[in-house]
Amino acid sequence: MSDTDWWFLDLAVVIATTGALSIGLFTAISGPVRIALALPLVLFLPGYALVSALFPDEADETYQDFDEEKTGLGNPLLLTRGLEPIERGILSVVFSVAIVPAITLFASATPRGLTLDPVLLGIALTTIILSLIAIVARYRCPPDQRFAPTQTKLSVFFPRFRPNSYSKTNPRPYNIAIVLALGVLLLSAGFAVANPPQHEGYTEFAVETSEVDGDIETMYDAEYTAGEATSLSVSITNQEHSEQSYTTVALLERVDDSGEPAGEAEQLASTSTTIADGDTAEPTLEFTPSMQGDDLQVTLLLYQGEAPAEPDAESAYRVIELPVVVE
Repeated sequence: MSDTDWWFLDLAVVIATTGALSIGLFTAISGPVRIALALPLVLFLPGYALVSALFPDEADETYQDFDEEKTGLGNPLLLTRGLEPIERGILSVVFSVAIVPAITLFASATPRGLTLDPVLLGIALTTIILSLIAIVARYRCPPDQRFAPTQTKLSVFFPRFRPNSYSKTNPRPYNIAIVLALGVLLLSAGFAVANPPQHEGYTEFAVETSEVDGDIETMYDAEYTAGEATSLSVSITNQEHSEQSYTTVALLERVDDSGEPAGEAEQLASTSTTIADGDTAEPTLEFTPSMQGDDLQVTLLLYQGEAPAEPDAESAYRVIELPVVVE
């Protein structure tokens, strides 16, 4: 069996490698190993599959003779077909650089948003589908024209040189320049993968609400009884890129007609919690209000670290104001 009988071998390797790299990236692998797994999947494999689908035939050159009496042209016309291995390698990188951002843009419009899972899944599926299309395209080519990954053709940057009347230059300096350019591109991509852009840190602070229906006026408990113990739960989500300690303080304040604090206030409760980056905590504040009236509000203050001796809205990191009635 000759090596041309294995014309699908490179595409089978692309499919298997894509699956293996995707599984590796879905795991908790990090650091240089993660970068090494991501680079082929981002910079080469999708483009190689697309190039193989577009150009299933091998590189070949033929000449078309001219009739000097009719055209006046004495030199034959050089006709080319397919791609040289070096051209396949270059276009694989170029097409990958175009495919991956397009998949990322599409993933940003999905319900999952711009996260690793939809982007990685999109790249893997696109690469595998293009590889299958390329296998079909090669199969439909005549066997003598079909591209097959023979040992000679696998030398991407220094392929065999076929001299003709139009080629009189040494291609080696040209190939070296391409190698250097691709090296710079790989280094740039490696730096981008190792140092992804991060959004500015923030913390989500909210009140745990009830399901809205026609029988309630607010999404939280807005009516209390003086001297009766009650509780209020809040939700804190840490997106600060590091573990954070938070202190939540609940104040009961009397407000004027414009909703501004009127000066009378009491501290109801406080609680502290430590939250890992990306996690959410739901601490509960238990308190017994003593002030009465329908011109009151519960002011929830969130602090990073410890709260000051006299907490107020101006010193807090996050503030929630809840109009309430205490009977």
